[in-house]
Amino acid sequence: MSAQSEQEMAAFFAQRGFGLRIGFGERPALVVIDFMNAFTDPTLPLGANLDREIEATVRVLTAAREAAIPIFYTVVYYEERDLQDAGVWALKQKGIVTLRAGTPAVELDARLGRRPDEAVILKKYASAFFGTDFISRLNARRVDTLLITGCTTSGCVRATAVDALQLGLRPVVIREAVGDRAEPAHRQSLFDLEQKYADVVSVEEVLAYLATRRQPQAVAQA
Repeated sequence: MSAQSEQEMAAFFAQRGFGLRIGFGERPALVVIDFMNAFTDPTLPLGANLDREIEATVRVLTAAREAAIPIFYTVVYYEERDLQDAGVWALKQKGIVTLRAGTPAVELDARLGRRPDEAVILKKYASAFFGTDFISRLNARRVDTLLITGCTTSGCVRATAVDALQLGLRPVVIREAVGDRAEPAHRQSLFDLEQKYADVVSVEEVLAYLATRRQPQAVAQA
């Protein structure tokens, strides 16, 4: 496709029936993708400044806790000698050597304030679903909507959203709460996701949705 503005591309896709809204379901869960020190510390090989995305995710986490919906975090690290559990992916990017089990780099960013009852899923590749029990956990809770934050938009966020759709879930990517090392990759990935695979929505829209999920407090009897 020749150089076009985002508005022109959106019109092009809309004319052909892309970008329809899937909508929220009745049983949401939240997944925070790979907000580990290795990715949120810009001084590390795989890192970037994701301060704003962390701040937005904390807002969503607060609302998710208030609504008592399931919350999951993903991490990625490798335990085997010579990174054998990274497979050929280790041949593609040198930064994977920083993702060694037991190091500070693979710990969740402390700003998230993870609570002990919020599950952490270890993955080895991009998607939160590939080679993990994530879909089984969601199915056991009858989850139909997956709210997605984290990094990177063009990598693990995108892979997770696409797999969520393929597994019958409603993927909702929260625009201000996902980030990438490269702004062009971030924007293009959000565009592609919105046109073909997921709903890309604002933090405010998600907060309003989660407010409807809160269980009413029991009225005290006089």
